[in-house]
Amino acid sequence: MPFAVIGAAALAVHGVSRSTHDLDLLTTAPECLDREFWAPLASAGIDVSVERGDADDPLGGVVRVRVAGAPPVDLVVGKSPWQSGIVARAREVPIEGVPVPVTAPADLVLLKLYAGGPQDAWDIEQLLLAADCEVLVRDVDAAVQQLPPGSRELWARIRDRAGPGTRA
Repeated sequence: MPFAVIGAAALAVHGVSRSTHDLDLLTTAPECLDREFWAPLASAGIDVSVERGDADDPLGGVVRVRVAGAPPVDLVVGKSPWQSGIVARAREVPIEGVPVPVTAPADLVLLKLYAGGPQDAWDIEQLLLAADCEVLVRDVDAAVQQLPPGSRELWARIRDRAGPGTRA
């Protein structure tokens, strides 16, 4: 199943340190929302909860995997073509010696814009400080039209606050 690391773990790979209590992954594989997909884990005593989004939900759903003594893993199941592109563009990065696909900085910004919360805006601002700002802005500008109007408006506000190097 193709996936990419998103959230605080991806931020850390790209130079932004933020505390979190879970590991977030993204996939667009709809089979992940079938409880039978997770039967082998459940039979091994691992707690798996599957929450499907409804027709109006921007996500297909979320799967939470819990193992005793470890932080939970949240698998966000996207359903938009632009989210499939994010998973396809992820590049393997060694995390604790294990190569895992990690979301590119611009794609991480797109996901944060799509989520649109205050923490997401802060994360974007920190990425702009940690990354090659000019390249990151160019890459986000090239892709942001795929997102809903509210996400594009948030990007414009963040760019305005970030300073002259980020304005169109």
